[in-house]
Amino acid sequence: MWSTLAFLLCFAFTFAADPGPEHAISYFDNAPTRLFFFDDTTSVIYHDAIFGEIHVSNDEGKTWKRADDIPPGEAAMFIEHPFDNRVAFVLTNSYTHYRTDNRGKSWRSFNVPELLAYVETPLSFHSDPKKWEYTLFQATKCDTISSGEQCRDVTYYTKDGFASSPQLLLDDVSRCQFAHSTKDFKHDAHEDLIYCVAYDSSATIGSHNIASSRLYSSTDFFATKQNEDLGIGKNAKGVVVFAIVSKFAVVVLKDLTPGSEGDMLLYVTVNTKEWAKAHFPHTSQARLRENAYTIVESTVHSLAVDIVLQDLTTVGTLFVSNSNGTYFVESLTDTNRNIAGYVDYDTIYGVDGIGIANVIANAQDVERKMAAKQLRSVITFNDGSSWDPLVAPRGTCSSEPCSLHLHSVTDMHDYGPVFSSPAPGFAMGVGSVGKALAPYEDSNTYMSTDAGLTWTMVREGACQYEFGDSGTVIVIVDDEQPTDSIMYSTDMGRTWNTYNVGIQFRAKRLTTVSDSTSQKFLLLGQVTRQSQQPNEGRNAAIYLDFATLGRRKCGPNDMESWYARASTKSECIMGAKQWYTRRKANVDCYMGEKFHDPEVHDDTCPCEEHDYECDYNYVRSDGKCVPTGPERIPSTQCTLGTPDEKYMGSSGYRKIPGNKCQGGSRMDKPVSKDCSGAEPLEGAIVHQIHSFSSDIVQSAYFRDSKTVLVRLADFTIWQSSNEGYTWEQKFPEERFLAFYMHTHSNERVYLVTDSNKFFYTTDTGRYWHSSQAPSPPNTFGAQVLRFQTKSDYLIWIGNADCESGYNCRAQAQYTWNNGRNWRLVEDYVVNCDWARDEELRIDSSQILCESYADKKGSQVFFGKDNALQLVSGTDYYATKTKLFDHVAGFTKFSEFLVVAEYLPMRGTLNLQVSLDGQTFASGNFPPGMHPDSHAYTVLDSSTKSIFLHMTMNEFPTPWGNMLKSNSNGTYFGLSIENVNRNNEGFVDFEKLAGLDGIAMVNVVSNPAEAVLTGRKALQTKITHNDGGTWKPLSPPSVDSLGVKYPCKSAGCALHVHGYTERIDARATYSSPSVVGVVMAVGNVGDSLATYTESDTFLSRDGGFTWEEVHKDAHLWKFGDSGSIIVIVNDEEPTDHVLFTTDEGLTWREFKFTTEKIRVRDIVTVPEDTSRKFMLLGRYPATTSSVIVHLDFSPLTHKRCKLGLVDNENPGHDDFELWSPSEERDSLCLFGRQTLYHRRKRDVNCVVGDTPKALDNIVRNCTCTLEDFECEFNYVHNGEGKCVLVPGTTPRPPDDSCRNGEDYWYERTPYHKVLYSTCEGGDRIDRGTQHLCPGINGHSKIFWTMVILLPFEITALVAWWWYKGRMSKGAARLPGGNYSRESGSGVMATLASVPWFLLGLAGIAVKYRDSNRESVWMGHRERRGYRDVPVDEDSDAQIVYFEDEE
Repeated sequence: MWSTLAFLLCFAFTFAADPGPEHAISYFDNAPTRLFFFDDTTSVIYHDAIFGEIHVSNDEGKTWKRADDIPPGEAAMFIEHPFDNRVAFVLTNSYTHYRTDNRGKSWRSFNVPELLAYVETPLSFHSDPKKWEYTLFQATKCDTISSGEQCRDVTYYTKDGFASSPQLLLDDVSRCQFAHSTKDFKHDAHEDLIYCVAYDSSATIGSHNIASSRLYSSTDFFATKQNEDLGIGKNAKGVVVFAIVSKFAVVVLKDLTPGSEGDMLLYVTVNTKEWAKAHFPHTSQARLRENAYTIVESTVHSLAVDIVLQDLTTVGTLFVSNSNGTYFVESLTDTNRNIAGYVDYDTIYGVDGIGIANVIANAQDVERKMAAKQLRSVITFNDGSSWDPLVAPRGTCSSEPCSLHLHSVTDMHDYGPVFSSPAPGFAMGVGSVGKALAPYEDSNTYMSTDAGLTWTMVREGACQYEFGDSGTVIVIVDDEQPTDSIMYSTDMGRTWNTYNVGIQFRAKRLTTVSDSTSQKFLLLGQVTRQSQQPNEGRNAAIYLDFATLGRRKCGPNDMESWYARASTKSECIMGAKQWYTRRKANVDCYMGEKFHDPEVHDDTCPCEEHDYECDYNYVRSDGKCVPTGPERIPSTQCTLGTPDEKYMGSSGYRKIPGNKCQGGSRMDKPVSKDCSGAEPLEGAIVHQIHSFSSDIVQSAYFRDSKTVLVRLADFTIWQSSNEGYTWEQKFPEERFLAFYMHTHSNERVYLVTDSNKFFYTTDTGRYWHSSQAPSPPNTFGAQVLRFQTKSDYLIWIGNADCESGYNCRAQAQYTWNNGRNWRLVEDYVVNCDWARDEELRIDSSQILCESYADKKGSQVFFGKDNALQLVSGTDYYATKTKLFDHVAGFTKFSEFLVVAEYLPMRGTLNLQVSLDGQTFASGNFPPGMHPDSHAYTVLDSSTKSIFLHMTMNEFPTPWGNMLKSNSNGTYFGLSIENVNRNNEGFVDFEKLAGLDGIAMVNVVSNPAEAVLTGRKALQTKITHNDGGTWKPLSPPSVDSLGVKYPCKSAGCALHVHGYTERIDARATYSSPSVVGVVMAVGNVGDSLATYTESDTFLSRDGGFTWEEVHKDAHLWKFGDSGSIIVIVNDEEPTDHVLFTTDEGLTWREFKFTTEKIRVRDIVTVPEDTSRKFMLLGRYPATTSSVIVHLDFSPLTHKRCKLGLVDNENPGHDDFELWSPSEERDSLCLFGRQTLYHRRKRDVNCVVGDTPKALDNIVRNCTCTLEDFECEFNYVHNGEGKCVLVPGTTPRPPDDSCRNGEDYWYERTPYHKVLYSTCEGGDRIDRGTQHLCPGINGHSKIFWTMVILLPFEITALVAWWWYKGRMSKGAARLPGGNYSRESGSGVMATLASVPWFLLGLAGIAVKYRDSNRESVWMGHRERRGYRDVPVDEDSDAQIVYFEDEE
């Protein structure tokens, strides 16, 4: 068939009778760096950058003349004026440059003070035609210094097009641009507004600190300047890019907050006044990283950004924004991009909403195996909302799937738009038909006359192409090999004619005037040696004129109306149908409308739902816009005070700005509402009560969102998108067993039903989708879903063959595309999880599974005799390696993988640790406290050490000793004895949020008596030096009524109820949003009283001092960064809450019901930054539950004011700088004095999103006794000194010399607290001093190796880096410095794997004979711990191990 088609095409080429075009050939020595047509003129510029020459043609390339006004060799860069088609500039490498005002006919020189900066666009122009001479010029200024030259970029400006000497605009810049510099970015800002990315201090060593890069603006050419704070105050630093894209101005800045890993933040404005942060879905994955994102060609309706989600790949994901560029949705996954950042995405010129992209069909193999890409082309007709394959030409597909695929941006063979031109509806491309795109040399040439809806093949082989005379002439030329001919069509590609130009050449570029309205074309090519003319260059410019074809001029009857997007499902976009007038295909005439751009017409469409977006104060929930709270109304409405008074309020919708729809669905029409539902006057409180028919068993907020989910005992799930103000049941026909928050993607949640069906959202519940799991959820107690850093990669553990019961087992499968396809991982599993985590940066394809060795029969009846193995599978479990023969469980913490190995011969456990998932090591413990003989709980720590609770007394009154790891975690020493624990392994231990190293515990003060009586007397202790020393809580002198406490004994102190007694462990003592403020329930006395005999206390200084704030036990919750605290009675049913806006100085009561409820929890957003709360409770003597929504926002509308952050002179705004050392004799904590930024106590204002200053370390302090703790095998005696434990020996001395130290020291009974940064003072951790080996201590051979070895191992280092980075399996092994650049290797692993890694990212493993609970039962969630099977809070974790005996 193909040969027949080729014959017919050739037949058409050969026998078509046609006079042919006129042509002329000009020769040049070099190919052009730039070939430019002045808009709407016949003038062309040919820039030869090699010879530094400008050639000008005034007849569309027929004849050429060198620009004699510019000296030969001077033309380094050609830049046209984008808003004046007469003006262009030629920039040189000297101080003299050139300007033309007549399209290159003549050039005038001008001088500038400095040399041209080597940037892509050194000139910026004003878009106002009246100010066409306003120009910004970026130069480089160098100063002579002792070591050479120090250079920086500066910007000059001119108001007369350089007729006079330009003036300095701003020094030390990276880019400046007029705000009025594009036609699409429309706003009413000052006409002279200029933006500059500049540094707030000059370089001192020839480079800049990124933190000093900021965005400045000025309306008086920087006589005065303003720092653009982007709405985030002083944090608006680290600016990397400023650009104007379509109707948006965008700023990219580097996130400089601690722990951000240098991510990029995108801020957008459409009016130059309000800047907003761009939000991407599944945030932890869609991160803007340096050199890993591309802002692609965008429409006037939305921004399009392509982001690399994984390191070292050229696989992207395309995101498209809403109308103001602030919220992005995932449009297309697995987009193709190259290493330079170019993305295979191009829009169809002149037709809104149509774009063509290439996706990688085998993206998974490309990422994990470096496989060759298999590309497929897709097209969108609705601005990226949906994508479809390109329809292959009729009759060309012989198999499924089959579609057309085209080479795109990453494989450019010409300039300009890849597929289309201004000719209405015409598009061409080089590609192939089949399952994937063929190589360019094996491709053919295809054309569409309906903007990509349908395609036909017009030529076998790859061709360059161009459209002329608005599509009445189409020219193509062979792009695979030398040729002497071109082909052209005058009937929209139905027939083709061949024209011989008389020379053999290799085509390089085919072009015409920018609006494709001329019948003249310019073809650039390299002449073959055989065709080279004497004394002529080998680069030819072939002029082609098709006006000589003898066609008549088209008349009105020769025209047709062509409608864009003829697809029935997407004719309208932004409320209009687009259509053009163009020539009919079957008439032979020419348009002759030269330099008249095709005129687009809009037929308005009836308004539909997609023409609207949510109005202010509304959010989208499952496709609908719901209010975030009561609506604020004008003061002129709701003034009568009658019960039935109404007002006209928002429907929740508004028409998208720029949308042209009319009539149809009026979703933005105001609606009548009750005044009682409007926002009350300032000072009032809003509340709503929602009753549910069943008890609440699970609740969780999406992080960084106002959306919350609850699951009831009747298997229903309810969603609120406005912090509990309104509720909606999700999928009433389903029975839900659990929901899982994606641990690496804040926007994703998965709802698990009792069948194979599950539901998920990728946008915080705005929309939900259903999908099919490979099996029903398991009933063996394993967590059903496991998540990876790549959001679409999931592991599902379900039941297999459990209907019959013979081979009933838990089976793990994984998906790489969010459940569209599944592959088997392992059978008979207890737990499977991804090895890779946020900080455990090992092979992303590695899966770890606990599975039974004997895989036969029903798993229901398996016991200890069937060993539970730990197997590692790389390449998504395709290559399996057994790590341990018998385990009790495994967990991940920070950078480490922890395994509890079971030793059946001894019946004990042994803990193993790895940084790479392959090599493991053990640790050292004090005498009598090794984990092989005790149950233990590994606890959270954020201070480079770990607290481990070793149980010393078992059921029914368990307690134990708290151990703390040393500097590298391989040794544990005793921190405090007799710490309370419950029977589930949870410990009365909690660290204060936001204040590292401060923690509280409850200890058993009567251990001997408690063993006999079973009654524990608890006392509370606090540490302010990370467990080095512990002391009682200082009691207040008076209670909340002003009565003195009868505190007479020396042991009288404040004691508080701890972790083991809480129903919801997320109700922590403190909140990171209000540093230093702590709340607890307890009593003053010799020991802790019962909960109902306790009162509520508060500390504002990190637990140093306390005050009783209310009688009786209360639940509490911090809101709005501590500007409001809500408490509710926790002893009996209540009808009111108490709240304070001054951190407990005064309390006010708010009664929310006449029927009392028993409140079980107070809930707000996880960040504790909202003024809206939910009370979760139930009515007494009923099984129903109730949620009370409380909104304290109307209390005040005053925003907290933030002035300049001046640590030396604070107190001039609504914030204060506070230090936890203020209440202590010493000013230092952890060897330093640190200042924290928080709202003043007595200021009534809303913090909201007001940016706060970063914590400021004022100075490091001299070392004191508090900066040291006991060395391994040493304990505190009665005098507080560290003494050796009887029967033990000290650790051997460490004589290694690190970091260029001059001395090493013998060990003493003390070592420095790892988290302390103290300097000097009495170093009681240093014994006898020894000189480190120096220059004299080494032989000549040693120094020879030192000098030569770096050169010899360069290649080896490069190879290690390549293998480590590409395999994503390189281990980082911390030594003593915790540097990310530490060495690695097996010996390093065995020597220095820290044992403090056990806690933070763990699981709860109770390795007992008892049956495991099912996935949806018995959940108990705690901060600092993680339980299974449902993980509501990624911060809530535990590792608790017991042996089988």
